[in-house]
Amino acid sequence: MDSLVNDEGYDLNKIIVKPLYFGMLVNIVIPMVLLLVCYYLEAKGNWSNSIGEFAGTLFYVLIVLSLAQAGWSLWQRGKLFNQPLIKRKETFEEDIIKGLLKRAKPIFVSIALIALYGYVFFFLTGRFKETVFFVVFSFIVFQVVRPRFGFVKKLIKSQKKLIEQGKFYNE
Repeated sequence: MDSLVNDEGYDLNKIIVKPLYFGMLVNIVIPMVLLLVCYYLEAKGNWSNSIGEFAGTLFYVLIVLSLAQAGWSLWQRGKLFNQPLIKRKETFEEDIIKGLLKRAKPIFVSIALIALYGYVFFFLTGRFKETVFFVVFSFIVFQVVRPRFGFVKKLIKSQKKLIEQGKFYNE
């Protein structure tokens, strides 16, 4: 059997594709475009540090916020296994696709906020290297959190257990 279809016949590619593309747009494409804008502004050399010596403190505050965002994102991803995504047994695959996308969107936006901290830091201080740090960190967090085949296989198993317990998603 094709490795992209699990043992029960669910198309794993179909389940993963929408959340993955949304995550790639929000966490890779948009941050890279904004990073190019920052690079262009830095190359022009007209950007200055508007907050003075507070820049170092702000950098560490934003690092702490970034770590908190990363932790929250990992925690939310783990919660997916315990929350019902399925409305009816008959629409299992469609419900898991919609539910995964719905639950992944806030997680991916939260990860994108890490890169946003870098842009805020750049526009306040004009420091490009630190901005790159935040963008790379958000990319790494996205790589850890993004849906993979193993994750979806475990999610399917956990959703089947929830159905056996009579737990369904109610809007």
